[in-house]
Amino acid sequence: MIASTPSTADLSSIRKSLFVDSTPLLADPIALRVRAETDGYLFFKQRVPADEILALRAELIAVLDKYGWRQPGQDALGGLVDYDAINAITDEEMHRTDIGLTVEAYHDVQRLERFHRLPHHPRLLEIYRTLFDREVLVHPRHICRMITPHKFMVPTPPHQDFPYIQGSTQTWTCWFPVGDCPRALGGLSVLQGSHRKGYLPVQPARGAGGFAVPLCPNETQWVEGDYEIGDVLTFPCHTIHKALRCQFKDRIRLSLDVRYQPLDEPIDESSLNPHCPLKWEEIYADWKSDDLKYYWRDLPLKRSTWNNDYLKPERRIC
Repeated sequence: MIASTPSTADLSSIRKSLFVDSTPLLADPIALRVRAETDGYLFFKQRVPADEILALRAELIAVLDKYGWRQPGQDALGGLVDYDAINAITDEEMHRTDIGLTVEAYHDVQRLERFHRLPHHPRLLEIYRTLFDREVLVHPRHICRMITPHKFMVPTPPHQDFPYIQGSTQTWTCWFPVGDCPRALGGLSVLQGSHRKGYLPVQPARGAGGFAVPLCPNETQWVEGDYEIGDVLTFPCHTIHKALRCQFKDRIRLSLDVRYQPLDEPIDESSLNPHCPLKWEEIYADWKSDDLKYYWRDLPLKRSTWNNDYLKPERRIC
C-alpha cells in the first residue's frame, strides 16, 4: 500500500490526545528516558521563565513594527497583524524564507542577541543533560517561525527533522512558542511513537521545508495541546510532527526551533551555520556580550558527511 496524506473523509478516524507533562520525571532520569523512548516526545509545563519569553517577544514584535506589519493601538507585546500590509509582500518574497516574513526582517531577528541566548537557558539545558546523561551540545543554528496570515503561508506538513539536519540521530528538537499559543493559533502536534520507525521517505509538499512524510492509514495517534507561555515540546529527529492550521486572519504565531544533542555525537557542518545567508560576524556585530560568540569552535566536535539521498523523493510503502 502506498502511503498518503489522510483525506477529508479519513479525518474522523484520527485519534487526538493531549500532551502529558514530564516535569516530574526530571527527578527520575530512568523514567524520563523510558517515556521518551515510548512516546517519542516530552512536554514540560512553563519550563522557560515567562519574563525571558516576554522579553524576546517584545524584540520580535518590534521587528513587525519596523516594517509596518502590525495593527496600531497595541502594547509592545500585542500580536495583531495588519492583514493588508502583510499581504502586500509577494509570494516570491515569502517563499525565500518560509518562516512568515521577508528576508530583510528575518535578518533583523537573527541579529538579536536574546534570540541566540535563550536556548542556553539552564532550565532547558537541564532537560537534555538529564535525558542524555552526557554533556550537551546546543546547535547554534536557531530558527524563528513568525507565522503570519499571509496568503502564501500553509501549515508545516508532517515531516521528520533528520533529513534537514542529519548528523546525529540523537539530535532533539526543542519547540516553544514565544507567548501563549492555543491550538487555534496553529501550534505543533506530534505523531506519538513514530520515531521508532527511523528515517522515512519523503515527497514534495507545500509548507516549510518543502517535503512531507506520506502517512500510512494506521498513523493517526496525534498528540497536541494548548501551549501556555513557557511551555516546551521536545522530540527526537525521527518523530513525525506538523503544525496545526491557524484559525485566525489577524494574528502572528511566534515560536523557536532549537536543537540539542550529546556533545560526543557527530554533527553536520550546516548546523553550525546561521539559519539565513548572514555570516556570524554580521549577526554578532551589535551584541553586548562575547561569551556565546563562536562557542562551539572550542568544543571537540565530530563532523559528519551530508547525504543528499535523505531529501530525494521516494514512495513510501506501508
